Amino acid sequence: MTDSGQLFVDLVRVETRLWNAVDARLQAEHGLRLGQYDLMTVIAGRPTCRVLDLVHEVAITVGAASKAVDRLVAAGWCRRVANPADGRSSFLELTPDGVRTLDRARATYATEIDRWTARLVPPAALEETARTLRTIRAALESGWSPELRAP
Repeated sequence: MTDSGQLFVDLVRVETRLWNAVDARLQAEHGLRLGQYDLMTVIAGRPTCRVLDLVHEVAITVGAASKAVDRLVAAGWCRRVANPADGRSSFLELTPDGVRTLDRARATYATEIDRWTARLVPPAALEETARTLRTIRAALESGWSPELRAP
């Protein structure tokens, strides 16, 4: 039987070290942090992306998302575009330079993730791990609680 506490510690340590490895590679090759890459992929995938979309997708605060967007704008990778239906809000879109940077970084990201996952873990085990993590993530994101489960 797996010790859930140790599983949690291992999961957190793997996430931190994997994040650091991918972040270092993206910085070295593209001058892009992994957090920026993550936000840029969300923005690129939503034609009417708002700061609140980033908040919900990435699970960060409004303040953190707004500051992160400010940094993307300052880097020339993103811009705010007025929302024609609501002058008080804006949509986020990547600039042409942001699109180019993200496109180049996608290959680096995929290679580095593959290096630390698919090259180390058999495909069946990797798929099982992915399914397990999706289940836990979905429960956390939906607000479902294990205590609500019928005995």
